[in-house]
Amino acid sequence: MRLVTERVCYVSRQHFSQEWEKPMSQDVLIRPLQEQDIDDEYLSWFVNEDGHLDYFTGSGRVFTKKMVVDDFREGLAGKNWFYYMIESKEGVRIGNVKIGPIDKKNKTSDLVCLIGNRGFLGRGIASKAIAMANEIAFEEYDIRRLQGGMFEGNIGSIKAYTRAGWFIEARMRGYYWIDGVSQDRVCVACLNPRYFNDVDDNQGN
Repeated sequence: MRLVTERVCYVSRQHFSQEWEKPMSQDVLIRPLQEQDIDDEYLSWFVNEDGHLDYFTGSGRVFTKKMVVDDFREGLAGKNWFYYMIESKEGVRIGNVKIGPIDKKNKTSDLVCLIGNRGFLGRGIASKAIAMANEIAFEEYDIRRLQGGMFEGNIGSIKAYTRAGWFIEARMRGYYWIDGVSQDRVCVACLNPRYFNDVDDNQGN
């Protein structure tokens, strides 16, 4: 999971058309994932032979097609989480974003981004996809705040979120135990300015 925010924790509406597929820049867009997208290429993103997923799944679990499809269907059926495909302007598939699980009572949610196509790593695409997904979460699903946490050693992910409008909210000391060594959990968040009048002030702290 190579993910990331700038100072403001949301993306101005001017960056988008009425369709969510409109990219913030000209090189990447996101669209709702379709079940037919879950093919061999898509599943290959979840193979961790190169260590790319070390921070994505701490459990080291193996992702089967049934597991991925069942999770996709369950999210749609309960409207508890939603997947989006990240694509280049030429239609090359790059990765995905998951909004959820959504806490409907409190209007909060996690948001996870995966750059699965290794050929697109290191190009800043994750931060662009996250920024667009922020807007979808706020406008489409009326999320008040997005939040999540990651290994302190996952510097790429921390940068990706903070460049996409998130801020570091807290640090949980020694939360993870990895190969006999403790790592902090870095907690990040992004606030919907429709619910938080002091968003800019919070982002500056």
